[in-house]
Amino acid sequence: MISAEENDMMTKVGPGTPAGELLRRYWHPVAIAADLTAENPTKFVRILGEDLVLFQTPKGEAGLLNDRCAHRGASLSYGRVEARGIACAYHGWLYDTKGNCLDTPAEPAGSNFCHTVKQKAYPVQKQAGLYWAYLGPQPVPVMPKYDVWARTDGWHWLRALPQLDCNWLQAMENSVDTAHLHILHQELVTDGFKVESTTRGTIDNLVDYGITEFTHGFIKRRVFKDGKIEEHPLLFPTVLRQANRTQIRVPIDDTHTWIVYVHFVPDSAEARPANGEVPVNYRKPFKNPLDARHPDTKFRLNEVDAQDFMAWETQGPVHDRTRERLAVSDHGVVQYREMLLREIKKVQQGQDPINVFRDPDHAIIDTKMDESLEVGKAGSVTYHVPPKQ
Repeated sequence: MISAEENDMMTKVGPGTPAGELLRRYWHPVAIAADLTAENPTKFVRILGEDLVLFQTPKGEAGLLNDRCAHRGASLSYGRVEARGIACAYHGWLYDTKGNCLDTPAEPAGSNFCHTVKQKAYPVQKQAGLYWAYLGPQPVPVMPKYDVWARTDGWHWLRALPQLDCNWLQAMENSVDTAHLHILHQELVTDGFKVESTTRGTIDNLVDYGITEFTHGFIKRRVFKDGKIEEHPLLFPTVLRQANRTQIRVPIDDTHTWIVYVHFVPDSAEARPANGEVPVNYRKPFKNPLDARHPDTKFRLNEVDAQDFMAWETQGPVHDRTRERLAVSDHGVVQYREMLLREIKKVQQGQDPINVFRDPDHAIIDTKMDESLEVGKAGSVTYHVPPKQ
């Protein structure tokens, strides 16, 4: 049974909250890189409960600053971007990508007042067609070289989902809930099996399913009656790997989440786009945009993502875990919560949580597991699964 205090500890993401401080130890995507152009060089960003402005200078340098100008609090999202940085539209205070104030135009000639001003700034970098940000303490860790993001023998494309109007943890718990696939998605994901009962879906075609902890998170494993075995990893804390794609859940604040897919296409499978850009598929809303609140909202259920959004959002803006009744099939949810609380405690003790990387030269991490759960080796990294207790 989860207490109200534990529920708050796992779900709240603002500065100073337990889960918020854990999540700030990781790099998170904050925007589609192609959304910033010479005509539209700024983008308002809300992540982990903080309001920020992402901007790109004519030289291609990117910055991520507190959206409220240090002067009198006007939004920098409306600022003017120049070669040196972004200038507040209100009084022209100019900031570079590091948050240094370079100019305060209305001050007397020769004034050095600007040198006393510092705007909060966060590191930002571009990878796989996305801008990523790190909101945590120094020293800044390196971006993990997960294969789908870091491989260069192919190209990427993105699928950006509409805003999810609920807490990030509801989406992540779904990733370790193996059983729901065969009930909720039974018409769309049948694995070649006939649906005999809409109540039971295709669940009876499974011999076994489970979640096993490994170096970078969990391995989801399904064994079918016909002998087929499927495995794919959850990379703690917010990434689900499926086929040649990763699904990333970005906590916007306590009650909203952004979900973006990064797809990798090997050169051997398909030629790269001629322009070298990262294509983006922006998904339309899964619900009636005129009715924003359940139960008035009507979700369309004609695709997997739409079905998932329905299940997650109808749990409420923040699921009340003190009232749920977990069963044996929910063991993956329990395991993820245990890992989340464990890693929160490590951060509170001043330690790095799992999947925080310090070596900029670390090998590409191949996340495609083989059929063995004991030791899976693929490419440059071997994954060791802890023995069962």
